[in-house]
Amino acid sequence: MTKTFAIIAAALTLGGCASTYHLTLMPRDSGVLYYGTLQDAGAREGGITVTIEDRTYTGTWVEVVSDRSQGYATAGVGAGHRGWAMGGSFFTVDNPSGGEAKALLRSADGEGLRCDLRGGYGRAGGGMCFDDRGRPYDVQIRPVPAS
Repeated sequence: MTKTFAIIAAALTLGGCASTYHLTLMPRDSGVLYYGTLQDAGAREGGITVTIEDRTYTGTWVEVVSDRSQGYATAGVGAGHRGWAMGGSFFTVDNPSGGEAKALLRSADGEGLRCDLRGGYGRAGGGMCFDDRGRPYDVQIRPVPAS
């Protein structure tokens, strides 16, 4: 029973696949679109790159609120001629609001970009970014289709 539990727990932990997301940013003061990418290796953190005009920002994002929770529910406990038995199963519950992430990016010349992102693994999302001058950018996040 312990060996089975360990195998299932490891599979749940390692089950995340690497994914790439396209980012589209639009400042609140114009209709110009800027683009970037976000990498998700299933480790609740990853790399992010955004290019605004001729400046490229690179950095990392970290998950601050998970897009899902996992648990184990006991279905029943009983005793028989072979000893005690317990049944149950693992379950996953999606957060209907999606997960939240914080991204901190920096350009080669030292300018910063800070982003609050929201979405779920394999799903579209959105958020806001602000540069060092306080200029706000609305963000759309789209998963890159698997090929």
